[in-house]
Amino acid sequence: MDISVVVPLFNEDESLPELTAWIDKVMIDNNFSYEIILVDDGSTDRSWEVIEELRFQNPAIKGIKFRRNYGKSAALNVGFEATQGDVVITMDADLQDSPDEIPELYRRIKEEKLDIISGWKKKRYDPITKTIPTKLFNAATRKMSGIELNDFNCGLKAYRSDVIKTIEVYGEMHRYIPVIAKWAGFSKIAEQVVEHRARKYGTTKFGFSRFINGFLDLLSIFFVGKFGKRPMHFFGSLGVLSFFIGIIMALYILFEKKYLIWQGLAYRDVTDQPLFYLSLVAIVVGSQMFLAGFIAELLSRNAPERNQYLIEKELR
Repeated sequence: MDISVVVPLFNEDESLPELTAWIDKVMIDNNFSYEIILVDDGSTDRSWEVIEELRFQNPAIKGIKFRRNYGKSAALNVGFEATQGDVVITMDADLQDSPDEIPELYRRIKEEKLDIISGWKKKRYDPITKTIPTKLFNAATRKMSGIELNDFNCGLKAYRSDVIKTIEVYGEMHRYIPVIAKWAGFSKIAEQVVEHRARKYGTTKFGFSRFINGFLDLLSIFFVGKFGKRPMHFFGSLGVLSFFIGIIMALYILFEKKYLIWQGLAYRDVTDQPLFYLSLVAIVVGSQMFLAGFIAELLSRNAPERNQYLIEKELR
């Protein structure tokens, strides 16, 4: 099979017929063998009924329905597992991504031997409350990952099949798939300017909390990806630095006391100085809190149930 199109969706019953018909036309015009995997992330509208109707009309359409809403990352991860195509295309269900981009994405993956092509919505139709935070996150991700992409969160992406069968996506990690892929050894990452269309039906399903969650996930990816296999490089350096600072502070307090004794001036015992306890508490509490968070992340990534989702129905 040439192409698998994975479409995560939540309450998009109005747009699905038009989207699947558009994808089907592009595939037929370019003689691609294909499948469309629609992952219903616990929709409360008629999305699943529409998927069943579309499946009856077109056997290339497959459906997966979650029993409840798990999020876009979960939908993508389950969709990736079901793919059979040599090239996997992801796109949103709201018709803001154009299926007409698929042939060029496929060509570049095949001819240029790329691992990932990330879409870049250079001209956007989103409100400023969404575009400004997005620009800040893209800049931070570029700086921390070293990947020169302008739009990490674009839903329209193309992957070589090996990539999505190797990586794992959970939490809110979907916006950082290129970063996850890079840490996994897939470094041939490119970008392509794609059309961004105004939303035709419904409203956006993402709130402000996604920016906070996205920032925390970016930190998780950075630390686990960089130090997950060699945590001593990070914690050892932090420990040595903390110990060195502690020794300097202790020597300062000690020599201050000796100097005051030598001068015959009044002095206080080391343990009578609040600075000693404040510094000690700050170092211990700060280090343990960070260490607890890091260990929790490692445990989460290795927990056997981290990507188990209750699937209510399937159409394959």
